[in-house]
Amino acid sequence: MTGQSAAQGAGEGSAGSGAGLVRSAHERGITTLTLDSPENRNALSARLVGELADALARCAQDPRVRAVVLTHSGTTFSAGADLKRPANPYTFVALMRQIVELPKPVVARVAGRVRAGGIGLVGACDMAVADRASDFAFTEVRIGVAPAVISLTVLPRLDPRAASRYYLTGEEFDASAAQAAGLLTAVAEDVDEVLGGLLDGLRRASPHGLAEAKKLLTADVLEAFDRHAEDLVQRSASYFIRPEAREGVAAFLEHRDPAWVR
Repeated sequence: MTGQSAAQGAGEGSAGSGAGLVRSAHERGITTLTLDSPENRNALSARLVGELADALARCAQDPRVRAVVLTHSGTTFSAGADLKRPANPYTFVALMRQIVELPKPVVARVAGRVRAGGIGLVGACDMAVADRASDFAFTEVRIGVAPAVISLTVLPRLDPRAASRYYLTGEEFDASAAQAAGLLTAVAEDVDEVLGGLLDGLRRASPHGLAEAKKLLTADVLEAFDRHAEDLVQRSASYFIRPEAREGVAAFLEHRDPAWVR
């Protein structure tokens, strides 16, 4: 299977649900959760974040689920925060922590663009695979803010020099650069071929073994949530009330350069 067919095919021969902004399908121990709001590029609205949190909670409690694949419909995994209908920052931080704490591996499957908060979701996942046409950008600085809360899941993944470059410039970088920086596990022409190999490995692992191994891998990240999440939420909120951010958001919504661009 190629492209979006893995997300669609994951439900073949098994029960799936399609109502709402997050679709769920299950096959052979793997539940695929598909962000399904392509009309706004799977922006992280309050509704989408809430539905994804609910779906992950069901996965955590379902003994049939060995691992979770997080993917998307449309050409964008997620464009980041929905600037018209934003999720509460505490809710989004809780969602990222939920992915990190889930006692089952979560694998991001990317075939398209990933921006800002969407990269926070990718960073929270235990593994992440993308096709070569995918691209990424920390666009926050270009609207007058900074990638605050997503630093909890992203900075532990990124090479420090790469983090400095992409955080400060907001420039787009391709999947190969994302892999070199530490954000991605693998990049391939056929993302589903690589994904299939990873999922076969997870199916061969015991549920308890997976849960305990994940605890070892995520301990430092969860400590960082405990130490820094509140401060980062407060910082993020303070950014958006500044005049620069108001101008940046307005410029983004009006499809123009902000006033500070020369």
